[in-house]
Amino acid sequence: MTAFTFQSGRSPMSMLPGFTSRGVSRLALAAVALAASAGVVITPASLDAQVVIPTTPQEQPVVLRGATIHTVTKGVIQNGTIVMERGKITAIGGAEVAAPRGAKVVDVTGKHIYPGLIDAYSTVGITEIDAVEVSNDITELGDFNPNVRAEIAVNPESRHIGTTRSAGVLVAFSTPGGGLISGLSSAMSLEGWTWEEMSMKGAAALNVNWPDPNARQRRGGFGGPPPGGPGGRGGAQPAPKTYDDLVQEIKNYFAEARAYRDALKAGQTVRTDARYAAMIPALNREIPVVVAANGAAQINDAITWAKAEGLKLVIRGGADAIHVADRLKAENVPVILTSTMAAPNRDYEGYDGAYASPAELHKAGVKFAISGGAGGLYSYRLPWEAGVAVAFGLPEEEALKSVTINAAEFMGIADKVGSLEVGKEATLIITTGTPLDMTSNIEQSYIQGREIDMNDMQKQFFKKYMEKVKQQTKKIAS
Repeated sequence: MTAFTFQSGRSPMSMLPGFTSRGVSRLALAAVALAASAGVVITPASLDAQVVIPTTPQEQPVVLRGATIHTVTKGVIQNGTIVMERGKITAIGGAEVAAPRGAKVVDVTGKHIYPGLIDAYSTVGITEIDAVEVSNDITELGDFNPNVRAEIAVNPESRHIGTTRSAGVLVAFSTPGGGLISGLSSAMSLEGWTWEEMSMKGAAALNVNWPDPNARQRRGGFGGPPPGGPGGRGGAQPAPKTYDDLVQEIKNYFAEARAYRDALKAGQTVRTDARYAAMIPALNREIPVVVAANGAAQINDAITWAKAEGLKLVIRGGADAIHVADRLKAENVPVILTSTMAAPNRDYEGYDGAYASPAELHKAGVKFAISGGAGGLYSYRLPWEAGVAVAFGLPEEEALKSVTINAAEFMGIADKVGSLEVGKEATLIITTGTPLDMTSNIEQSYIQGREIDMNDMQKQFFKKYMEKVKQQTKKIAS
């Protein structure tokens, strides 16, 4: 029998006519069926090196025995045991926990088990290559797109998914951007054939980009067309929009959405508007409103606005959060810090401003999560963003919470992930040490009880070029 080997950087299916990133065409399926009928063997090892094959939903119970289990919320269990059945954790404890009949028992003595890490702000799956415009689906046209859901744009074939999972990040909140109201973040489990299979919560948070009071006045709106029309030449130029103008536009849009909601509640006949309808869960405090704000003035104004609107507020960015820490604590407003591995923005700031910010917020009593940064390229850095904070004074257990349970609680999925507890999804990592340390290895991950493929692009390139070194060394020696 013959084994096919594909040398291209593309998936084998993508070479077949009619293939799209949204699925495999009938022609592609027919080609595979034809290959099978001809006696051709296509195995995972013979496929393109970059292909990561999703696994089937968990069918057989799995028991992990002997590891140190870091539950995050209920302490550390030495010589622990975790039982996973049908994608959920059904038992957790010490060596006395019994294995269900027919279970696969895995000895993980000497290893550590942590909940899968969660990136509270990511573009994994909706961006691929910055220089290739058609591979990015982050920003929609216009200033107000509250009905945009990131989940439907997620590409399960993204190469960033594999590298992100290899770093222990198993859940990401894919988040749209642009405009004043950019849309809805979606909680995505980083395993599955389709976005529907990966989606954990499609409308997890509404995103608002708060204007910068120190920015230059804009013509044509927030990210609108250039002066003088599409061409930027000739014609009457609209008056530049001030900070107050842009804030008022946000207030007006929320007022319109609230009127729409109230009219529906009163049984009035209204024209369906998907944009206003998408905002109702946020108006009802069922999901948070995540406001992107870095400056102290921005954060203060956003808090004042959200309080007046009666919204469940989360600040994203938070570069100057420490300067308004007392108010953040008093108003119980959490913060998603978008980067701790960042250089100072101002000449008078210390080199360690971003590194030490989490520790300072913790001392001030402010709740926070740490994200890996918006770029899909950088979600894999999430554990090290938290690790840097540990090096600059943040207790390790608090750093771990910032990339697990805190992110899950802020974004409304703490009933599913974020800690290791009976009843939650069996989404976890097996490591040689703390995942916040670069020297630790993520040896295996489980997502909803599935033992996932740990392959990724970077590992394949490492193997490829190590082979090159070996061949050249052998050539030189001969």
